[in-house]
Amino acid sequence: MPSIDPRIKLRHLACFIETNRQGGVLPAAEALGLTQPAVSKSLAELEAILGVALFDRSRRKLALTDFGALFLRHANAAIGALRQGIDSVSAARSADAVVRLGALPTVEVEVVPQAVARFSAGPLACRVHVESGPSPHLLSLLRAGAIDFVVGRMPAPEVMAGLSFEHLYSEPLVLAVRPGHPLLGDPEPTLRTIEPFPALVPPREAIIRPTVESILLAAGIARLPREIETVSNSFSRAYALLTDAVWFISRSVVAADLETGALVALPIDMTASFGAIGITTRGGSELDLPTAALVASVREVVENR
Repeated sequence: MPSIDPRIKLRHLACFIETNRQGGVLPAAEALGLTQPAVSKSLAELEAILGVALFDRSRRKLALTDFGALFLRHANAAIGALRQGIDSVSAARSADAVVRLGALPTVEVEVVPQAVARFSAGPLACRVHVESGPSPHLLSLLRAGAIDFVVGRMPAPEVMAGLSFEHLYSEPLVLAVRPGHPLLGDPEPTLRTIEPFPALVPPREAIIRPTVESILLAAGIARLPREIETVSNSFSRAYALLTDAVWFISRSVVAADLETGALVALPIDMTASFGAIGITTRGGSELDLPTAALVASVREVVENR
């Protein structure tokens, strides 16, 4: 990447832009709080560096040359970008800075808590607001600008207009049950064998509901007769431990319980339930520094899993 000529300083651009705006060196000097010779010197230095005349001095009032008009567009863009950078840093350091993210149930137990902890220990730490709930709720907040990004399963293609998805990893659903569940004594359990038992399933608006319905239909099950619809992980865990219910849930949500044996995954092939997990943002939106830092923390947590 070519470097910027180190001889060009911020004062050169400021004097050039203000001289054009004021229509002369003297009013530009007054506006900048400099002397007229200082502004004239900066303009002469800039023209010498560029090797062209930026102003037509043959008229009573200074006017831009064609080279000057061309350079003005880029000088204004450079100053504008610098001003935006300063404003972004100031906003990031503000006591009012806050990052708002939506966490789907898939990631609210493992990935998001670790990411928030990592972010909170970093230099851009600020207030964090975590919104949970089903995908339609979180996506509506994202579109309205009420939250900055959503972490969880990839939304259906038909609702992705105006949104952007970054894939981080994929994972399956599991059928979690309590230790001692009757189906654990079945040497070859299948999806058909769970029909007599209560089933904890996501509600119809939840992002993984179509996946659950697809794998059930593939097994010849149009509908489970004893469905309990919920997006509450705490309720589902408590109910699964209390009863013989079968819990349809993303593996990461119950990973700790499966590792300790508090819950057990039925040995049923759930390969067809694999889904993409990642970060959803508004398309074309530019994240501020704290939000970008929290997004980076999510990526780092996933990479280190």
